[in-house]
Amino acid sequence: MRALIISGGGSKGAFAGGVAQYLIEDLHKQYDLFLGTSTGSLLVSHLALNKVAKIKEAYTSVTPKSIFSNCPFKIKKRFGEEIIGFHHFNIVKNFIRGKNTFGESHNLRKLIRDFFSKEEFEKLKESPKDIVVTVSNLSLNTVEYKSINDFEYDDFCDWIWISCNYIPFMSLVRKNGCDYADGGFAAQVPIEEAIKRGATHVDAIILETENNLYNRLPARGAFSALTNLFAFMMDRIEYQNIKIGKYEATLKNATINFYYTPTLLTTNSLIFKKEQMKKWWQSGYEYAKTKDVDSQEILPEE
Repeated sequence: MRALIISGGGSKGAFAGGVAQYLIEDLHKQYDLFLGTSTGSLLVSHLALNKVAKIKEAYTSVTPKSIFSNCPFKIKKRFGEEIIGFHHFNIVKNFIRGKNTFGESHNLRKLIRDFFSKEEFEKLKESPKDIVVTVSNLSLNTVEYKSINDFEYDDFCDWIWISCNYIPFMSLVRKNGCDYADGGFAAQVPIEEAIKRGATHVDAIILETENNLYNRLPARGAFSALTNLFAFMMDRIEYQNIKIGKYEATLKNATINFYYTPTLLTTNSLIFKKEQMKKWWQSGYEYAKTKDVDSQEILPEE
C-alpha cells in the first residue's frame, strides 16, 4: 500500500501542492491512502481525485478574508519591512461575543464546501482510496484520525476545517461534546498512523527545512512572542513524529520518501498572499523534479 502524507504548515501548503502535482501528474504515482494534517487536510481530497488544477486554483487565489471571519492580526509596513501585530479591536470584539479565541475562521469552513462538492465526496467514498485528516481532541487529550469512509459530507467537511484551526488565532470547535483544534498540535507528520493503517511505501511532504537553518528574531511584541512559542512547539512535535515514524517503518519494513522544503519559506504561515503562494506552488513542483526518487526510497535508519 502506498501513502501520501502532507504535514501542517498553513500557507506553505502551496509548496506541498507543487510537490504533489509532480508526484501524481509527472511520476503517475498511485496512492491508496492520503493522510493530511492542517493545511495538508485541505489538499488530500482533491489530490485523491486527481483534480490538481482545481486545488491549485484554490491555494493560489486565497486571501486572509477567505480564511478569517474575524482576523486577529494586521500587517503594517515599517521602514519597508512587514510587521505583524494583534488587531486589538477584532480581538476585543470576539471576546465580547463570548468567543474563546482571538479570531474566527468560519470563512474557511464555507470555502471548503465551495471547492469540495458533495458529488466529489461521494465519488471518493465509492473509490478504494482512503482519505484521512488529523484532529486534536483537547477534551480527551488525544489525537484522532477521521476517515472519509466513516462520515457523511457535512461531518467530513467539518473535520477538514477543524484540522486547520490553529488556535488561539482560529476557531475552537465544539463537536460531539468535545473541544477540537488543529491536528498539528498532536500529529504534525502522521507517518506512524499511515504505517499502522498498512502503508508499506510512504511519501511524506514536510513543510519545514530538514535542518534548522535559522534563529528566530527577538520578539517585537506579544504577537511575535506567541507565534515564536507555537512555532517552537510545532517544530518539536514534528521532530518527534518523524522519529517515531522512522521507528515504526523499521519495525514494519516500510520505506519513506521525505520531501522537505529546501529553504525557509516564511516565519509566519498564517499570512496568505496570493502571489507568494503561486511562487511556492511552482517552486514545490520544480523542487520535486530535481529529486532522484529512486535514491530516496530507502529503509529508515534503525
